[in-house]
Amino acid sequence: MIESVGSLGLIIGVVVLLFITLYFIPVGIWFSALVSGVRISLLQLFLMRFRKVPPGVIVRAMIEGIKAGVPLNRDALEAHYLAGGHVARVVHALVSASKANIELSFNMATAIDLAGRDVFEAVQMSVNPKVINTPPVTAVAKDGIQLVAKARVTVRASIKQLVGGAGEDTVLARVGEGIVSSIGSSHSHKAVLENPDFISRTVLEKGLDAGTAFEILSIDIADIDIGKNIGAVLQMDQAEADKNIAQAKAEERRAMAIALEQEMIAKAQEMKAKVIEAEAQVPLAISESFRSGNLGIMDYMKYKNIMADTSMRDSIAGEEIKPKE
Repeated sequence: MIESVGSLGLIIGVVVLLFITLYFIPVGIWFSALVSGVRISLLQLFLMRFRKVPPGVIVRAMIEGIKAGVPLNRDALEAHYLAGGHVARVVHALVSASKANIELSFNMATAIDLAGRDVFEAVQMSVNPKVINTPPVTAVAKDGIQLVAKARVTVRASIKQLVGGAGEDTVLARVGEGIVSSIGSSHSHKAVLENPDFISRTVLEKGLDAGTAFEILSIDIADIDIGKNIGAVLQMDQAEADKNIAQAKAEERRAMAIALEQEMIAKAQEMKAKVIEAEAQVPLAISESFRSGNLGIMDYMKYKNIMADTSMRDSIAGEEIKPKE
């Protein structure tokens, strides 16, 4: 019994040791590289494990490069992997570029990959251009009619400008700006509807792909719809604003007139008060004149007659003239 347990433990130990040996010394990967024409030693494959580099990724990349006629350097592939790059994607891109006669160096491919762009997709886009649909772009012609346009932009990736070049969002923004400018410079919306290719030609002449990672091949207007009459809406808004301003000014003049009227009434009341005050001093002045001998009884009677005559005339002048029946 003890001997059987010891034999089982020995077998398990041998299997574990064999597994560890084959993990650190990948004989199968070395043999695949050997029959594929890739010259790499078992020692290098063993050391890759300690450098935290998967030997299978590097060997498969080198096999693909050898079969496609693209020379690759093992140290450069390991360095790119350790830098966080996608080795398989870079090799796919190099092979595709070589077959399509596109100039793409290993350093450029790795730089594009480390920049966060899909270098393989970029090469495919260089061979097969991509069509980008713009969102609806709203613009107003000079006659005030609003137009809503949709465009299809055919772009091809520019390998040399992928590092540091602007992306699709910038291209769409520039195309939208060009469409707005082209429609806005048109004297009539009818001219735009009759010749939509005028927009395409005008936008293409602006060189909108400068500084971007793409080359614009064509801009095609897919659809144009008529929107609102912005000119009429603006005129109505302006008329409403002018009316509000006129009303405000009229209200201001009315308030000033009321204030002036109130001021005149106040002054009149003040003057009336002064007159009443002065009239109240007349009896006192007459009395003083009697005492001082400056006014006699006959003078006083003449004064009273004049006052009565004046009162009678005022009464007659105030009566309304009635029409004869």
